[in-house]
Amino acid sequence: MMEVIWKEGPKDPTCGLEKKLDMLLQSLPNSPYWKFFLALNAVPRASKKEEAIRQHIIAFAQERALDWEEDAVGNILIRKPASQGWEDRPVIALQGHRDMVHQKNADVPFDFDKQGIEMFVDREWLRAKGTTLGADNGLGVAAILAILDDAELSHPALEALFTIDEETGMTGAKGLQPGWLKAKYLLNLDTEEEDEITIGCAGGIDTLIDHHLEVVSSQDGHKAMKISVKGLFGGHSGTDIHTGRANANKLLFRLLNQLQNQLAFSLAEVDGGGLRNAIPREASAIITLAPADLEALMGLVANWESTFQQEYAATDPNLIVKLSEVSMPQMVLEAIGQRRLILAVESCFNGIFRMSPEVDDLVETSSNLARIVFKDGVLNVQSLQRSSRESAKMDVSEVVAAPFEMLGAMVRREGSYPGWTPDPHSHLVAHIAQLHREVFQREPKVLACHAGLECGLIGKAMPMAEMISFGPTIRNAHSPDECAHIPAAERVWQFLLKVLETLK
Repeated sequence: MMEVIWKEGPKDPTCGLEKKLDMLLQSLPNSPYWKFFLALNAVPRASKKEEAIRQHIIAFAQERALDWEEDAVGNILIRKPASQGWEDRPVIALQGHRDMVHQKNADVPFDFDKQGIEMFVDREWLRAKGTTLGADNGLGVAAILAILDDAELSHPALEALFTIDEETGMTGAKGLQPGWLKAKYLLNLDTEEEDEITIGCAGGIDTLIDHHLEVVSSQDGHKAMKISVKGLFGGHSGTDIHTGRANANKLLFRLLNQLQNQLAFSLAEVDGGGLRNAIPREASAIITLAPADLEALMGLVANWESTFQQEYAATDPNLIVKLSEVSMPQMVLEAIGQRRLILAVESCFNGIFRMSPEVDDLVETSSNLARIVFKDGVLNVQSLQRSSRESAKMDVSEVVAAPFEMLGAMVRREGSYPGWTPDPHSHLVAHIAQLHREVFQREPKVLACHAGLECGLIGKAMPMAEMISFGPTIRNAHSPDECAHIPAAERVWQFLLKVLETLK
């Protein structure tokens, strides 16, 4: 294994950047797009914090004298003319989103607002040091930049669309204006299995809970203990929801529910999960209880840790439940409200709601209980529902909201986006599938996915365009275990060039 660690300078996070890039590039193949991916990963680009990456892409276009535009919501479109002799071919749009999911392990000191992603090569995989890698969708964006950069490459006229905010609401795709793009074909480079050709996807909606609960002063003489569920695998709440991986929020409240049936304690704080589209990997709660009950607490926590480890041995082998003493909080949740809250989260639906009756092995509808925060009497819950069926998407949102509505909580729904209806008989699908057979010497998987892609929204602005999505193999997107398969990325890069060469 060759490891290259990027460290932030004392004041300038780009200090020594060129040297760091050169070191890592030495362990990667020669394809030009790797240098663009590494350069992207030096730029902070969290959703809704995209000014630095915006400037990066604009500078790229200006340095190459390429025509570029920016729309009202912040999407950037770069146009590259057809090569000589290719002017009569249909315009092709290449599309990717420039934001990435920022997730890290709790024990990793890292400032996503200032630092570039720390990367290393692990045999055939490119990984990050305790954070998300940014392969989603950085590899797709890098491939587009590499094509725009190549003055020797022959191709039809190209439209390169870099959308904003895909990971937290798809506001870029939602704001795309009809008629801006002229392409006949759109290639979305945002899927994560090299042998798959994606022609449809699920829609989604955020169901958000806000509530104020009564708190009382903590009891004198009690001890404060922090219960932490850690070490879970996590992953993408769309593409990984079928794996049966544990949800840290659900395990934590399952444990709290068992504890409240066997000993007296007061709940002071909860901090569980992270981003809306990531399966929660960690969750913690601070409780207070009488010193005489500490031994019983330790025994119960140890027993439930063993139970969880047995249940999730195949999916989350590093799962642990940790108990530690912390400073005493001033306020704790009132007893009746505490019981109702714990039961509400315990009963809140999470996971696969329904499998597709039409497509084998495809999740139709699911929900991810992504984030739970309780402190000083204020409760905030974030969840994301997905479905390829609009009515089912709204139904599971209602199911998730129901136990919290019984608490009297306020329920908000935001960020609804439609699914992408497959068109398996289009010329583009037929061409890409046949080309895949020729290049890879195997049958591609032509399918719809449970993740959210921007194609459904982009299709509203480009109703006459044919669309398809493909990309290299990425594992564990939206988690600090995210990694990209280097040989697969190489193969998909060559395949993309072949698509541009042959598509008519």
